[in-house]
Amino acid sequence: MSERTRQFTGAAGNTGLRLLPAAPLISDLALLAATAAIATFGRGWLEFLPNPYQAPQVLSPAGYLVLFGWIAVSAIVGAYDRMLLGSGTEEYLRVARAGLITAAAVGIGCYLVKYQLSRGFFLLTFAVGIPLLCLGRFAVRRGLHAVRRRGHLQVRVLMAGSPAQIDEVSGVLTAKPWLGFSVIGAVVPTEYADRPETGTGVPIIGDSADAVLIAQASGTDTILFAGGTTSGQELRETIWALEEHGIHVAIVPSVTDISQERITVRPIGGLPVIHVGHPTWADASRLGKRVFDLVGSLALLLAFSPLLAFVAARIWIADRGPVLFSHQRIGRDGQPFACFKFRTMVPDAEAMVKDLQEQTGQSALLFKMKDDPRITKPGRWLRRYSIDEIPQLLNVVRGEMSLVGPRPQVQAEVDLYERGMERRLLVRPGMTGLWQVSGRNDLSAEEARRLDLFYVDNWSMMQDLSILARTFRAVVGSSGAY
Repeated sequence: MSERTRQFTGAAGNTGLRLLPAAPLISDLALLAATAAIATFGRGWLEFLPNPYQAPQVLSPAGYLVLFGWIAVSAIVGAYDRMLLGSGTEEYLRVARAGLITAAAVGIGCYLVKYQLSRGFFLLTFAVGIPLLCLGRFAVRRGLHAVRRRGHLQVRVLMAGSPAQIDEVSGVLTAKPWLGFSVIGAVVPTEYADRPETGTGVPIIGDSADAVLIAQASGTDTILFAGGTTSGQELRETIWALEEHGIHVAIVPSVTDISQERITVRPIGGLPVIHVGHPTWADASRLGKRVFDLVGSLALLLAFSPLLAFVAARIWIADRGPVLFSHQRIGRDGQPFACFKFRTMVPDAEAMVKDLQEQTGQSALLFKMKDDPRITKPGRWLRRYSIDEIPQLLNVVRGEMSLVGPRPQVQAEVDLYERGMERRLLVRPGMTGLWQVSGRNDLSAEEARRLDLFYVDNWSMMQDLSILARTFRAVVGSSGAY
């Protein structure tokens, strides 16, 4: 063991992580107790069923069996698996699956043994219980995220791979502290082992050949293989050795920015092969999304009509200039269109762009300034809360834009496209998107590019609804807006 490796020895793993599944278990028990009370005292509300409820009764033995059986089924399907807590949709899916399995088992069991379980109790138990348990898991997750942002309940992660691959993966983990992954160091192939750290500052603490020894000595909870370290046989033997010490193993494939829905793992000749489905950008251009955009934009225009009238008057009173600003942007398939906004800058703002670019050293791609001298007084609060973009609902009605999509860009920005960025033009640009709900102008050009391409390749209607919901929070918080 090298001297550098010894500096990381003696650390203890986080024992609190082993108790983490207790939080959702306690939540489930409390919510199922509430569900039982609702089902017992509320079954009389279902008057369309025969034998209506007459008087309050205590929960029957069969009711207790149903509720505790539900907990048992949840444990069997892995709803308390520590590795699922905190992120992803699989936790919610397992909670719902446990509820449906329990409902099916109770229904079939009562039929076979001819037990007269109250149908009102049965319907209320599962109609109320399944959504309630999912909401409980959501609350537990939010609490866990808050705790992890404060540096508690961290999973100590040792990374294994080439420095470039380690930097790529560790960048994702450190950018999302609510995930709770604390990268303590890295083990790398022999040719890189003499370096003190990777390009982004992850400490290199040893050779990947000593991964098991280092993981054990450093109190690692999880060792994450980022690739480029070992053969399949060596990796298998390493996993066996780590298993003996209770250290979790995670493997990151060399496939990034692809949604879970497009990935399927199927064995071929005993090898776990990752199958990647086709990009879903074509689905984002279908009739269903267009109808959603049209109905949604018309409804929002009607709802915002008093605000639109007030803003128009405020802009005109400020300098007697035009209320709307029309600027040519590039839309789907590279077609130009006039993008509408409330005017937030002085009338000759375009003539000042070149000088400002020279002063700030920025290129035309995603050119933004925090203290832009061209912005008018009403324009500052219009931009802060993105009110200036509401007229783009007219572009949505005309079919030039969508409610959700990549941000529309000017021709000068499109001319700078490289590394696949032209794929942004496969779908209609949007009033909001992953860019806006993930940091807005605080993001770098590279991060904004990655988010736009992820949206294009992994579109889904559920993702659109999620982005719209998150947009409200981002706009109210005005994070990254200027």
